[in-house]
Amino acid sequence: MFDFDQYLGFLSFLTILTIGFWLMIFLLTFVVPYWLFGNIKELLKERREAKRAARGEA
Repeated sequence: MFDFDQYLGFLSFLTILTIGFWLMIFLLTFVVPYWLFGNIKELLKERREAKRAARGEA
């Protein structure tokens, strides 16, 4: 029915598919929100500092 090579190919396909699935879950739930939150935080900090500099405060 199946040769051993086909079985190994199928197992490697499932392994790669599973790794890709969990990598996407990890990226979408942790890495991307962390990156976005950090960028927004830095942007707000830069705007606050620019306002302080425009008003002449130290």
